[in-house]
Amino acid sequence: MRTILAMERVSKTYTLGKLSVPVLHNIDLAVNEGEFAAIMGPSGSGKSTLMNLIGCLDRPTDGKIIIGDMDTSILPDMELSRIRGKKIGFVFQTFNLISRLTALKNVELPMIYQDISGAQRVKRASELLGMLGLEDRIDHKPAELSGGQRQRVAIARALVNEPEILLADEPTGNLDSKTGQEIMQIFNNLHNEGRTILMVTHDQTLAQNCDRIIRLKDGRIEDGKYC
Repeated sequence: MRTILAMERVSKTYTLGKLSVPVLHNIDLAVNEGEFAAIMGPSGSGKSTLMNLIGCLDRPTDGKIIIGDMDTSILPDMELSRIRGKKIGFVFQTFNLISRLTALKNVELPMIYQDISGAQRVKRASELLGMLGLEDRIDHKPAELSGGQRQRVAIARALVNEPEILLADEPTGNLDSKTGQEIMQIFNNLHNEGRTILMVTHDQTLAQNCDRIIRLKDGRIEDGKYC
């Protein structure tokens, strides 16, 4: 099975004035294509920093991060931005939709930066929204949608550029339990289609849906066993 993500002795230290704050220490991690992994750990364990590094939103202080066959830790900013837009899809707890844009326009947005034509953008965004049961909501703005519908729009936006890795940060955290289960079923379906998914969650029940639980403690991987 192809390794789609490899982290080799990755560390991250933030510098605040004269103060150095180490957050991650010598992380070694390999994720295979098609794997669904949960990332768990107490607050302050380094989960968000790990996700930011994988998602090319930040750079490691030391070590390598290889996505596919590219060492993203040494890429120039412009190339790193391109990789982030093409190879990584993000789903956030707070949805992060643009309030003035319709569902359709929100989903189209990542394609604009990939130089995809307007007609292709509309076609692809409409297809994804339809697949997620929102064909009658494409012209609605986020304030006109329920929490579950907003998260479905966010998932469609994350998928629109056919990313190699889908990163989900507490994707059910702002939803009631029934809606959270529906969103989790979407992730299960995506996994069954062969998507590679990394999901931060505090919910042990949700984590049990995954192939593997990666547990962080004090900036180190404590356990990464398969379920």
